[in-house]
Amino acid sequence: MTDLNEMSLAELKALQKDVLRAIDSFEKRRKAQAVSALENAAKEMGFSLAELLGQQAGRRRSVAMPKYANPADPSDTWSGRGRQPHWFRDALAAGRSERDLLINT
Repeated sequence: MTDLNEMSLAELKALQKDVLRAIDSFEKRRKAQAVSALENAAKEMGFSLAELLGQQAGRRRSVAMPKYANPADPSDTWSGRGRQPHWFRDALAAGRSERDLLINT
């Protein structure tokens, strides 16, 4: 067994990094084994694991269409979802309304 007291700080840090990597890999393998066992059990009963968990297989969030355009650069758009872009906040602070920034369709 390695005597930790005789190792340099760099060697100890490298060992720590290796141990953390090994732990992470071990946990990922165990989770994959658990998921596989659950999927097999669900399949034996005529279900998919996603069905039992109330998930829709392959469900993805749709890409939102752009709703607002930057007046200085109309190719710079925002859907209205998520954080407001700086240009949108700046335009509102300058007295423009959201309606002014709407993309004309």
